[in-house]
Amino acid sequence: MRILYGVQGTGNGHITRARKMSRALHEVGLEVDYLFTGRAPDAYFDMATFGDYRTFTGLTFNSANGKINPVKTLLESRPRQLFSDINQLNVQDYDLVLNDFEPVSAWAAKRKGVPTIGLSHQNAFRHQVPKVDFNMANALLMKCFAPTQHPIGVHWYHFGCPILPPIVDMLSSDQQVENKILVYLPFESLSQVVDLLRRFSTHQFYCYHPDAKNQQVENVTIRQLSREGFQQDLHDCAGVIANGGFELPSEAMQLGKKMLLKPLHGQFEQQSNVATLEMMGLATKMHGLEQAEVAAWLPTESAGKVRFPDVAKALALWIKGGREQPFQQLVDTLWCATVFPENVLDQLPEQGANKSASLAWDIALRG
Repeated sequence: MRILYGVQGTGNGHITRARKMSRALHEVGLEVDYLFTGRAPDAYFDMATFGDYRTFTGLTFNSANGKINPVKTLLESRPRQLFSDINQLNVQDYDLVLNDFEPVSAWAAKRKGVPTIGLSHQNAFRHQVPKVDFNMANALLMKCFAPTQHPIGVHWYHFGCPILPPIVDMLSSDQQVENKILVYLPFESLSQVVDLLRRFSTHQFYCYHPDAKNQQVENVTIRQLSREGFQQDLHDCAGVIANGGFELPSEAMQLGKKMLLKPLHGQFEQQSNVATLEMMGLATKMHGLEQAEVAAWLPTESAGKVRFPDVAKALALWIKGGREQPFQQLVDTLWCATVFPENVLDQLPEQGANKSASLAWDIALRG
């Protein structure tokens, strides 16, 4: 079986998930080519695992100072280039297109009738999961941005829906430097983030940012983006300050790190993610770069570790097996192997009435 794996490259979360899937797909003996869109070709880093990958322009969102800029997003979109890339991409030599919210490969496969599987956090929002500021435009975006025949969503809980647990490495660490905090706020101004962190001299902050150059500013270690360095700091930190993405919180909760999360304003997915983690008791929401919010969070304790199974390997085997196993059976097996701390279990909807509970969460979040 020959597979083309299309990955949205706007944030690092999609690429992080693809790294984990790439190892699993390789281990089960599947031949995979990789395609990335959403950022400049020279802006990708730590990509060796993907071999001779290709890049296209694709579509992305423009943001500044923690907010989506819809005007710049529209002005910087290149629809002619997108249509040209879709037309030129050869997908007919592949048996399957695996897609992580990537429009070029998804639409090319749709046009040519090549089988597709969508694997993304965005696909979870097709179901009755907690949502904040979700409207018809968002629903249309989730459905049409990167259409696939079998859209599979991943989330921190199933909510009675056919959703898989997060795809994370089998992480485990008992190392923890009590005053060490990992900071990743790529959509915020680096200077404003550093100015905020400098006020807490009792803690050491390790701040990764797309605009960073390696340097030390008082108690703030500023670092360029590096997958290896980031993972090292994540393993032994006491807590994480980040935006409201999906992959980093998934890794942090598997390691038992406390979280302070500032969702990207105007992005319903991040707003929904942070609200969901708050209701699960796994994170604290950060409304702005406010000293008082950081000061209140720093002394708090972690909610404990969440243990997720090896979803990547299970999915790779399911794909190699021709998807003969019923998908709901795969879902049930993986959630049965997921272990939540007792205090988190107390916050989750009752298992016997997941859909009703999910709707109740939805109403609570909108209210």
